[in-house]
Amino acid sequence: MTNLTKKNFYPWMVVALLWVVALLNYMDRQMLSTMRDAMAMDISDLESKVMFGKIMAAFMWIYGFMSPISGIVADRVNRKWLIVVSLAVWSAVTLMMGYATTYTEVYWLRAAMGVSEALYIPAALSLIADYFAGRRLSLAVGIHMTGLYMGQAVGGFGAFVASHLSWQSTFHWFGIVGIAYAVILIALLHEKRDDKPQVKPKAQQASLIEVLRSGVRNVGGSIGMLLTCAAFWAILFFFATSSVPGWATKNWLPTLFADSLGIEMVWAGPVATITIAFASFVGVMVGGPLADRWAQCNLRGRIYTSSIGLAMMIPSLVLMGYGTSLVAAIGAGLLFGFGYGLFDANNMPILCQFVGSRSRATAYGIMNMSGLFIGALATNVLGTLADQGLMGMGFTFMAGALVLALVAQLVVLKPTTLNME
Repeated sequence: MTNLTKKNFYPWMVVALLWVVALLNYMDRQMLSTMRDAMAMDISDLESKVMFGKIMAAFMWIYGFMSPISGIVADRVNRKWLIVVSLAVWSAVTLMMGYATTYTEVYWLRAAMGVSEALYIPAALSLIADYFAGRRLSLAVGIHMTGLYMGQAVGGFGAFVASHLSWQSTFHWFGIVGIAYAVILIALLHEKRDDKPQVKPKAQQASLIEVLRSGVRNVGGSIGMLLTCAAFWAILFFFATSSVPGWATKNWLPTLFADSLGIEMVWAGPVATITIAFASFVGVMVGGPLADRWAQCNLRGRIYTSSIGLAMMIPSLVLMGYGTSLVAAIGAGLLFGFGYGLFDANNMPILCQFVGSRSRATAYGIMNMSGLFIGALATNVLGTLADQGLMGMGFTFMAGALVLALVAQLVVLKPTTLNME
């Protein structure tokens, strides 16, 4: 541990450092969804929405498969270096995307981005949770999440930037920025667990085989504990169900607005991403402090705050699917974003009420996997519905699924502590 980490402000500095990483994380993945038209001029296979949907789904399948693995790793290694390596690799992939000339190259680069980006979220959120074990956890997590929303909004300008430069140059510059920031993190970001013994004296004298066996038993024990916890299954269900519209709005809402409103993608992208990102920012800034204060007088305060967010997302999805005016589109985006912000700020804090600190990254990794897998299926389905002009119906089905998630959240989750040790 360094002198810097002992300063009272350093936990908030960690949030600030990771906020930028979160921005780059979502910016790099989001801008592809708005630059399809520009890229299709050079890569003809991208003209097909079905083919484009396969690329977006590939990222999600790989990201989902890697999420529990990244969570397991994050619970057992130095999270600083995991975050630095993750950022450097996905930024290099973004840089290489600007050199792609075929559909196959774009497909595999997008898959590689799924591997590298999956390493980030479980490590980052568990690190923040360790720095904020007290009363301000929802606020800290919420502020970090605003980085994701800002990245989503900036990524929405991908088509705008590409129209002034080129889609190749856009990928190049965003990749270079990420690589440079990884160097900054090496100097300023520090692991919270550095002062805790990671290896017991007996284990130091054990053979490599014994150490590996012990590691496998520990991993199996952590996963077994999670899968026998009814509360974790409820959290897993509402997280996965809510991830479907979260991914749908990221991957397909620009296309839906362009088709339903009859506007160009250069404008549909910002309308779709900025409204949700702005409202989500407000949602977490309201929902974080609200949940922290509510939780001081009621252990279910964070759960209730999250439930309010889910309830707001339900009508907004219907309005997204069947709205035919710009006012309706913006209103739906604002309502969805604010609700999603209330929900998103409290996922890790709620998890901390039921899962100990040494298993949280693993738990969040499993949650990410479930959300990504069902989100990938939905992305493929929405691509098919888009070609048939029926994407609005898909958004309505997602609203119905959120009703079930809301019920599960309120009925099953009954915490006994604010922070499970």
